[in-house]
Amino acid sequence: MTTIVNSSKATAARVRFRQTGYRISASSSTIRTSNPDDTNPDDANPDEGDILTATERALELTRAAAEAAADKLGTNIVAYDVSEQLAITDVFLVISASNERQVASIVDGVEEKLRELDAKPVRREGEREGRWVLLDYLDVVVHVQHVEERTFYALERLWHDCPEIELDIDEAR
Repeated sequence: MTTIVNSSKATAARVRFRQTGYRISASSSTIRTSNPDDTNPDDANPDEGDILTATERALELTRAAAEAAADKLGTNIVAYDVSEQLAITDVFLVISASNERQVASIVDGVEEKLRELDAKPVRREGEREGRWVLLDYLDVVVHVQHVEERTFYALERLWHDCPEIELDIDEAR
């Protein structure tokens, strides 16, 4: 049987990276142990499925940000658990908007909602152009992109092998 557990060492390492800028191995964020006597075919490949290693706080912020984006008519909202791949963050949240004003509105809505949860972005980029705004909350990085930028840069292509986080939001509000 394969057991996958969150490692507090990985969270501490991400904090150290954020403080020092030194990168750690992405593989240290989970511990895998195997029992060779277990022959359950469902456990044959532990890398498949929705094994999330992002922190509970990161998941809470992600779901709140996604809900706020949906309230501001953001579309194609997708979140990826990138904690296995990156030491600098746990989640990438990607949101589409049809025009620059909507990008700004979604950004404002996300910031307002996450402020209620005592979270402030440590970095904001792209606000002047208004076509791709990045909000870095350390545990969560929010990308609000104009539809054309999202199509061109195709961030999903980079993170397609990471587990997708179930958001349970209704985009057709």
